[in-house]
Amino acid sequence: MTGNCTGTYATLIRLISMKRSFVLINVLLAILSAGCGVYTFTPKGKSDIKSVSVERFENETAEYGLEDRMTDQVFDALMTEGTLKVLSMEYADAALYGTLTRYDRSPFDYDESDQVQTYAVTMTFDIMLKKAADDTEIWKETIIQKGVYDIAQETEEDGQQRAIDLLMEDIRNKTTKSW
Repeated sequence: MTGNCTGTYATLIRLISMKRSFVLINVLLAILSAGCGVYTFTPKGKSDIKSVSVERFENETAEYGLEDRMTDQVFDALMTEGTLKVLSMEYADAALYGTLTRYDRSPFDYDESDQVQTYAVTMTFDIMLKKAADDTEIWKETIIQKGVYDIAQETEEDGQQRAIDLLMEDIRNKTTKSW
């Protein structure tokens, strides 16, 4: 009979220990989740910039027509994002400027016969956001993006588009999420 009581006593101790552990874990989770509260990555309320103008991009390379595509895509991306209003320069809080400063096209990947399979378009951009009121710089950055395309199925324009898409994503993130 003593063996049974000892087993029951040991089981009871284990249950109490498990219950304490369970309570302790729940208390710790409650404390941790209460500390997190509501958090957002959106800068609303933290910046006086509520609207932006997208100025026509410049192109210092020999690649014709890219400045219009870049400008249009950045404009469309910021409109879609919706965090900032996209307005003309006279009504905006800030102005976004961009310049394509370098353009390279080079082989990226080869097949087993040493034939080029893919090319990479590498584009270097100088991007700047300035306050419209006093022309002070909010941020300025050189951004390099690469767009890879398969020469059997795509054109150089597809590579350009991929590089511009990546640029657009960088600008959108930097402009709407980091000040």
